Amino acid sequence: MAEETEEQSTNQFDFRRYTDIIRRRHMFFVVPLLIGWALVWSASWILPARYKSSTLILVQQPTMPKNYVLPNISDDLQARLQSITQQILSRTRLLLIVNSLHLYEHGPAALTPDQQVALMRKDTDIELVRDPSSNMINAFRVSYSAASPQVAREVTSALTSLFINENQQTLQHESESTTKFLQKQLAIASANLADQEAKVQQFQSAHQGELPSQQAGNLQILAGLQSQLQSESDALNTARQQRIYYQSLIEQYRAIPSNSAVPGASPTGLASMDEQIAKMKAQLASLSTRYTDQYPAVQQLKNQITDEETARAHAAAAIASHAHAATPAPPSSILPADGTSAHVLQLQGQLQANQTEIANREHAITELQARIGGYQGRLNAEPTSQQQLADLTRGYEQSQSNYNDLLKKESDSAMATSMEQMQQGERFSVLDPPSLPLQPDFPNRLKLCGLGAAAGLALAILIGGGMEFLDDRLHGDKEITKLLPVAVISEVPQIISPADQKRHLIKAGFGWTMAVLVFAIITAGSVFSYLHA
Repeated sequence: MAEETEEQSTNQFDFRRYTDIIRRRHMFFVVPLLIGWALVWSASWILPARYKSSTLILVQQPTMPKNYVLPNISDDLQARLQSITQQILSRTRLLLIVNSLHLYEHGPAALTPDQQVALMRKDTDIELVRDPSSNMINAFRVSYSAASPQVAREVTSALTSLFINENQQTLQHESESTTKFLQKQLAIASANLADQEAKVQQFQSAHQGELPSQQAGNLQILAGLQSQLQSESDALNTARQQRIYYQSLIEQYRAIPSNSAVPGASPTGLASMDEQIAKMKAQLASLSTRYTDQYPAVQQLKNQITDEETARAHAAAAIASHAHAATPAPPSSILPADGTSAHVLQLQGQLQANQTEIANREHAITELQARIGGYQGRLNAEPTSQQQLADLTRGYEQSQSNYNDLLKKESDSAMATSMEQMQQGERFSVLDPPSLPLQPDFPNRLKLCGLGAAAGLALAILIGGGMEFLDDRLHGDKEITKLLPVAVISEVPQIISPADQKRHLIKAGFGWTMAVLVFAIITAGSVFSYLHA
């Protein structure tokens, strides 16, 4: 049980032992604490002060809504800010600011231009400000640190102006470049469209009459030509029948004198003429069922029937006059000198006109057949022409669609460029002007006071703990008890003389006095740093 109790007491935190260590070695704790804090606090007053001036630049959205004017630039603000930052922090831009404001000329040694640029980049800070709700960049902060508040503000103002001007120039340049690119593409698309249109027109001119759009017209013309051919064929047949009729009349007229000279002879010519008139009337009835009275073949057949009836009447009158004559007239009283009657001469003239008509109609039929063959050839070639024209038209429509698309994009881009030139697009504006710092940003003396106290405490623990670890003396009854192999039966109490007691009191008072003094010094230094921060 005693061993278990001893082990439990060993595992528990021995507060009395540590307080005893602090009491015995308080000077090793207090003095390093004061020294560590004093070193850091003194360094905070020795380090040169740096003043930081900052400004807040707001990213303003375009004044015109996007559904009215579409922007023709990239909407990646972070990438554009990185590009602008690289341009502004370039060696050329920074050297202009360094030389104009005479920066970094009061150092302990002359700095090269590259060293000056490196220092200015180190002193410049650019911080993006995002909207908490949308995580979108809506502003950014530009800061610059310098040994003088006025210089810090001047440099921040110069950097702010560079950001605003560079952003405006960048947006205008990108917008104008986009518009110029679209204009070049539009010119190429226009030339391609004109070339496709010329090919289509050339094909249409070379295949006039064979185009798909002319198919209905070709069919209508072909139907009309076929109707004309049918009419001409009917008229030719009629003319050929009329020729046969005229030939038969001439033969009958020539046979009339001989037949009438014989008593009791029958007028066979009149019967033939009646039969011919009946055929012609039957043919007229057949044509009347298909055509109107104004149709040329119908009118011509009516005229022929009228002429035939007139000729029959003349022939009947001639036969009657010969039959009732008392004495037969001499042949010279009926026939002309050459032996041909006037009716025969008239019929021969009609026969000659009929033959001319037949030749004309045969020629017209030949021409109609040739035209019909041409239009049939056009209709046969129409599928091939349709396929070729479809290929050309497809290319033309694609070119026209591309041209119209580029034309719209070029118009929108030109409007966006005009908006950028009028500074109505996305732009940077100063929300907070560059500040004039009244207190140094570095060093933060109050913060360094806390760091000094922490450093002094760490140093005190290190030194005090090290001294205790290196000390091999025994300072308590528990340590002696641990070394004994047997249990302690009794203990002799410590006898302290008045002199020892007085010495211990003086030592304790001195320790507390030093602790209070160190605490007071640290407190006073912190208050001083706070008041002069």
